[in-house]
Amino acid sequence: MSSAPAASAAIPLCRSSELQERGLAVPFDVVYGGQTCRAFAIRFEGQVHAYLNRCTHIAMEMDYQPNRFFDASGQWLLCATHGAAYAPASGACAGGPCRGGLVKIAVTEADGMVHWHTAHNLRPAEF
Repeated sequence: MSSAPAASAAIPLCRSSELQERGLAVPFDVVYGGQTCRAFAIRFEGQVHAYLNRCTHIAMEMDYQPNRFFDASGQWLLCATHGAAYAPASGACAGGPCRGGLVKIAVTEADGMVHWHTAHNLRPAEF
């Protein structure tokens, strides 16, 4: 007997004002595929995007300083360890030693708040 997949839930992340254009990311913890890991949300070209904080080259966190992912030009998300570059709007590999794109997390923004959304393999971390 199989069970129906759980419906997506909206989890409050931060106030919209906390995500400045091409600025610091807002970090959060998730359980992805059974493992607890960090994720981050950024604002790029006015839109909020969120990803697992896990480089596809080697599964390690990407930020070079806490919550800093953008390169100096503000055009790319960089992995500090090996220089893999990712497109901020899609998470797609844009250059360097990446193996595919970043794992994107669904987000919505309304009424001054940003929420991230659970999925069949993504849920809030419990501490």
